[in-house]
Amino acid sequence: MEMKPMLKDHIGFTASTTSKMMRGCVNLTLKPFGITAEQWTVLKHLSFVSHINQKDLSKRTDKDQATLTKILDLLEHHKLAARMPNPDDRRSFFIEITEQGKKLVDEAKPLIECLYDDILHGLSQNQIDMFMETLHHIQSNIKKLK
Repeated sequence: MEMKPMLKDHIGFTASTTSKMMRGCVNLTLKPFGITAEQWTVLKHLSFVSHINQKDLSKRTDKDQATLTKILDLLEHHKLAARMPNPDDRRSFFIEITEQGKKLVDEAKPLIECLYDDILHGLSQNQIDMFMETLHHIQSNIKKLK
């Protein structure tokens, strides 16, 4: 069944608005920690690995190289992450989370999880699963367009 053009446009607008609203809530929650939602995404990913190169981190966080470089500069300035020389390639670095960064993640993670519980309040697990499946399907379709 074909969707009406206005509904198609409304889906894009609603998805974008929802994303901005969620990011705003995350930013507000992270404000006392002195980091943004963008920095949180990178820091959280760094907490999962012992060290990673910038190219792989860029892929995992879906951030372009220039944006990721700026985020890493800020995280490094605040001693939350560190760049370590790559012994196999002097032109590249491994990025690692610092002890201070791990502590921040440990303190902020429960607050972010609570925030998402509030955001998803009233939705059943089935609704959440269907929503995630739908988002992944849309992302897959978008990747095919590139």
